Amino acid sequence: MKIVVLDGYTENPGDLSWGELEKLGQVTVYDRTSLTDEEEAIARIGDAQVVITNKTPITKRVIDACPSIRYIAMLATGYNVVDYAYAKEKGIPLSNVPSYGTAAVGQFAIAMLLEICHHVAHHSDTVHAGKWENCQDWCYWDYPLIELDGKTMGIIGFGRIGQQTGKIAKAMGMDIIAYDSFQNDAGRAIARYVDLDTLFAQSDVIALHCPLFPDTQGIINRESIARMKDGVIILNNSRGPLVVEQDLADALDSGKVYAAGLDVVSTEPIKGDNPLLKAKNCIITPHISWAPKESRQRIMDCTVENVKAYLAGAPIHVVNR
Repeated sequence: MKIVVLDGYTENPGDLSWGELEKLGQVTVYDRTSLTDEEEAIARIGDAQVVITNKTPITKRVIDACPSIRYIAMLATGYNVVDYAYAKEKGIPLSNVPSYGTAAVGQFAIAMLLEICHHVAHHSDTVHAGKWENCQDWCYWDYPLIELDGKTMGIIGFGRIGQQTGKIAKAMGMDIIAYDSFQNDAGRAIARYVDLDTLFAQSDVIALHCPLFPDTQGIINRESIARMKDGVIILNNSRGPLVVEQDLADALDSGKVYAAGLDVVSTEPIKGDNPLLKAKNCIITPHISWAPKESRQRIMDCTVENVKAYLAGAPIHVVNR
């Protein structure tokens, strides 16, 4: 069994092992494969029966050019880089990793919020640069410091990750409200479910944890921002296109939105003309919420189990049945 990993570096830059996967067949791992040159993907897949990808597209043309493909596995939850409908038509199951980073992504959302509230890294840098040593007062702060106790966090998308973020925020004394099409008792133990207009009107902090669907694309836009409190904080470590970026940049520059913490943008890697790069009070990190070693090990473990199950004739976590 030939197995090819097209873009393994972000999953395993050297601190994990491919050993368990290598027990299942002849494995070739490429750190990176072009996201735009289909010929490179075709050449690297060759006559492999199992293809493992993260962000490298597996298009109809790639599938047609590689007739040996029998199974595709994602090193991720999202699978839109694969033409999954065509793969189904060709009898090729596609499996993903349904859950691996709940704790890490929730933790990261709160990390961005705390950085906005306290600017810890900035103040540490100023101390190391000598500002405290030369200060005429015994302390100083360069930004307003914000206490979260008693404030309201509104979470759009209240599945596993949204609930994890809510648990942490609630432990800090925040009141949690949530909007989700699918309400459950686990969510009710953490938050009050409300409609979207209520969430926009009442939240001091809005955290996005919803999938990217046609009805959620651009959910943060000029009109929805106008319905929010003045000085609201917006967090997004879900999907970049949930935000209309120019509208958010304008709101940050006007002060309507006090600050934003973003781990995702509409085009990744970010383009130099993204308006958020020059917006006021905007923290942007390079899509790393998912990336603690513990989370990546879960991806590795689940991917191995996915391939094992396929080889045993009973594929699991199939998203294109």
